[in-house]
Amino acid sequence: MNQHVIRPVRADEWEKVKELRLAALRDPAAPVAFLETEEAAVGRPDAFWQERTEGASHGRSARQFIAEAPDGTWNANVVVLVEEAGTVGIFDEAIDVDQGHLVGVFVRPEQRGSGLTEALFEAALEWSWSLEGPALDRVRLFVHEDNARAAAFYRRFGFEVSGLVVPMPTDPSAKELEYVFPRPAAN
Repeated sequence: MNQHVIRPVRADEWEKVKELRLAALRDPAAPVAFLETEEAAVGRPDAFWQERTEGASHGRSARQFIAEAPDGTWNANVVVLVEEAGTVGIFDEAIDVDQGHLVGVFVRPEQRGSGLTEALFEAALEWSWSLEGPALDRVRLFVHEDNARAAAFYRRFGFEVSGLVVPMPTDPSAKELEYVFPRPAAN
């Protein structure tokens, strides 16, 4: 893992959050990995990035984890959004259980295969399972039907296809497949 530190973002790190997001949106896989374009992200004001980072740095609703190299470079990230039963998800689907939703998964190309994704997912799941009042029943994510590399990683990590398929908002002819990771049984 090249001695990266896996940690949550801090509220004042919005410029690094923005830089890593723009790098992700420039990646060749971005059209099947993200629901946002680089053009849209570039056009967002600093206040957007400040609020986004603040919201993902503490509290229960979201947490962003990053992989920070010894030189301070951020090489990967994942965000956990908490979805409560009785609400509506990002694809307008009904949420029937309290769950985490992993989004924004990105590893810089030169770091892929180094173990950063596994370390980020472990941190995201550990945080998800630590939440109380109410505890989360599962963690989920969606993967584009043409993103075979990501789907293979998610299955290796332990996510399973749930059967829920939704149209991709930016291209309704394309499909997003839900993968879930159930809460481990208590010992």
